Amino acid sequence: MAALKSMEDLFMHTLKDVYYAEKAIYRSLPKMMKQATSRDLKQALEKHREETEVQIERLEKIFEQCDVAARGVRCEAMDGILAEAKDIMEEVEDAEVRDAGMLAAAQNVEHYEISRYGTMIAWAKQLGMPEAVKLLQLTLDEEKNTDRLLSDLAMKTINQAAA
Repeated sequence: MAALKSMEDLFMHTLKDVYYAEKAIYRSLPKMMKQATSRDLKQALEKHREETEVQIERLEKIFEQCDVAARGVRCEAMDGILAEAKDIMEEVEDAEVRDAGMLAAAQNVEHYEISRYGTMIAWAKQLGMPEAVKLLQLTLDEEKNTDRLLSDLAMKTINQAAA
């Protein structure tokens, strides 16, 4: 990582990190949808993929507002979370247990995103970037809603079926 000398540098680095993460998530979701046996889980993953596409577009708008080319920097945290999801898909033989594991992996993704977007909103406010705050808040709200949906799905059906 290059030296970050200011809050603006830190914000831009984190924006690039989240951009990389969102694109990695977008690429990974079809594999998870294919592996999922629960219709409800497939639908939740599909909905999140559609939202992720819009979230990537929002990040690109923030890059434009900052007059910086949209490009990501490797996000080791998201790579690790997605690698765990891949391991679950490859190693868990029982379909219902695999669904529970993939749902947990999807929530790991959501929790990372919630953390990142919350931080970026605080920084954008501090940096006087009201348009970025609005775009980031829309995404944070979607991430929180997805997390709630996945929690409900886990508690009401997926975990019970796996047990």
